[in-house]
Amino acid sequence: MAKAAKQKATAKHKVLSIIGLVLCVILIPTLCINITLIVKSFTNQTEVPSIGGRLPLIVLTDSMYPEIQSGDLIICHTIEAEDVADGDIIAFFDPAGNGTSIVTHRVVDVVEEDGMLQFRTKGDANNTEDKMLVPEEDLVGVYQKRIPGVGNVAMFMQSTTGLIVCVVLPIVALVAYDVVRRRSYDKKKQTDTDALLAELEALRAEKAAKAEKIEKTEKEEAISTDASRDV
Repeated sequence: MAKAAKQKATAKHKVLSIIGLVLCVILIPTLCINITLIVKSFTNQTEVPSIGGRLPLIVLTDSMYPEIQSGDLIICHTIEAEDVADGDIIAFFDPAGNGTSIVTHRVVDVVEEDGMLQFRTKGDANNTEDKMLVPEEDLVGVYQKRIPGVGNVAMFMQSTTGLIVCVVLPIVALVAYDVVRRRSYDKKKQTDTDALLAELEALRAEKAAKAEKIEKTEKEEAISTDASRDV
């Protein structure tokens, strides 16, 4: 029974350890990336924050459906304007926007005017091309890959509720579990130590009793021998 309980506790500990490890593997890099992007966005507000030349962007519309969908996290990488070709999907500051909004559309034509490149773009799901050409200085990067649905998760994690649910609570739970586990281990260790000491004490008492019995028997035999000689 004790062995089965011990095996069950060990299996439970392994499962919880694996869960904790998975959470750390997922949450810690995500948190580090978010912190890095936030810091870069404050330190250099004129550029899109990037990590190693890679720019993570969250898609908010379905203008590029089905290639890219709303809620996706896409990864773009920086590129020189002269390396952009027809058919490439590029991210750029919207020339018709407020100067900070970024659009990701496909290049349908590259136009050169007065030695400057401009890009005619169109969303795959849109019926018409974008109204304004994109000047090369508004180019942010070229689309590389997408991670479906992760954009929604990233937006949630950037909110106060998301930070509490996805970061603070798991960390508190892991710390609390570790504290409880350590206390349980220390208590069990102390119980095992007490049991071992009690067993050793019982063995000493048993050994002393046997020694006393042997000594008593030897004395009785010696007295009996002496009596026989006197006779």
